[in-house]
Amino acid sequence: MQHRCFWVTESKLYQEYHDYEWGTPVYDDAILFEFLLLETFQAGVSWITVLNKRENFRKAFDDFDYKKIAKYPESKFNQLMQNKGIIRNKLKIRSAITNAQLFMDIQKEFGSFSTFIWSYVNHQPIINQFKTRLEVPATTEISNQLSKDLKKRGFKFTGATVMYAYMQAVGMVNDHTTDCFKYPN
Repeated sequence: MQHRCFWVTESKLYQEYHDYEWGTPVYDDAILFEFLLLETFQAGVSWITVLNKRENFRKAFDDFDYKKIAKYPESKFNQLMQNKGIIRNKLKIRSAITNAQLFMDIQKEFGSFSTFIWSYVNHQPIINQFKTRLEVPATTEISNQLSKDLKKRGFKFTGATVMYAYMQAVGMVNDHTTDCFKYPN
């Protein structure tokens, strides 16, 4: 049996997420937006809750199509507020719409969101060498700066802790512990 990071439970969904997604570099804007939306909804709840609802989010938010989300009318917002399959938080749903609009502003400015976001790590994943859960930080200087910059642009639910989790999810940082089979040797 392969050894995984300390946070992975017996949940097959969690294991698959860990084994095939978490810490793997993502450069595709559509996937970067998907993770941005999911991470902002994760604020204050467990990641497994979000993972369990991921497919519901996918359906509710038009396959995470940020171009569609950016244009959601009030009627779509009201529909999302009634959707029991997602996390029905008024501020988070509004932030998904706002963040989609701002995401496209960044694309216009930088050519892609990927170019913008990866510039924070010099376009190379940071590979940490953490041995235990106690060593893995909740925030870093980079996530603090990224959070500050996004908030200045008007993004919501992008605090430093959320942004560090985002950086881990999209592989900007590889925080697989050294005893994990996914740790790059």
